[in-house]
Amino acid sequence: MNAEKIPDIIIGRLPVYLRALQRLADKGIQTTSSQELGEIVGISAAQIRKDISQFGEFGKQGTGYSIPFLVERLRDILKVNGSWDVVIVGMGDMGHALARYNGFGNRGFHISMVFDNDPKKIGQKAGDFEILDTTGMAEKIKGHKIKVAMLTVPAVAAQEMADQLVKAGVKAILNYAPISLNVPEDVRVQYIDPVTHLQRMTYYL
Repeated sequence: MNAEKIPDIIIGRLPVYLRALQRLADKGIQTTSSQELGEIVGISAAQIRKDISQFGEFGKQGTGYSIPFLVERLRDILKVNGSWDVVIVGMGDMGHALARYNGFGNRGFHISMVFDNDPKKIGQKAGDFEILDTTGMAEKIKGHKIKVAMLTVPAVAAQEMADQLVKAGVKAILNYAPISLNVPEDVRVQYIDPVTHLQRMTYYL
């Protein structure tokens, strides 16, 4: 399977399926159908079958999908069957909220360090973490071979911090700053700007 050939829009739906399947598994349910899954996530059964078949055959006609098996395969495909160490850069309100959020651990991610450049914040606690100085950030991240970062700094500081993350060997950045980042081709950036999502919704109101 060549990851480059799978459209990103399909990859984006896989975590949605995984979350729904894990909820069913938590209720002790062992099998599901594309129809049932579709009703839960609001995507057509045909689309779900098409998406999942990109990665092989996982269900049988008439018997549906084995939930434990499909969960395991989706976790494999998304590479969240282990645990990725993640750093958070920017300890404002959003950074603090992410540092305290306890939903990462059981879904393949482990917050390992948090950083800020404000002398008043350095050395303080954010959840269970001591806030570290961004000055030595690149070396620390490189030393721990961390590949994933969440960037929750103001827009004016985002590019400079992204440059440091790239220098440190980070290959995936979740960017909360409302600005587009310039990064090398082998670094993936996902943008989360609540305002653009709100604007997209108000169109329909």
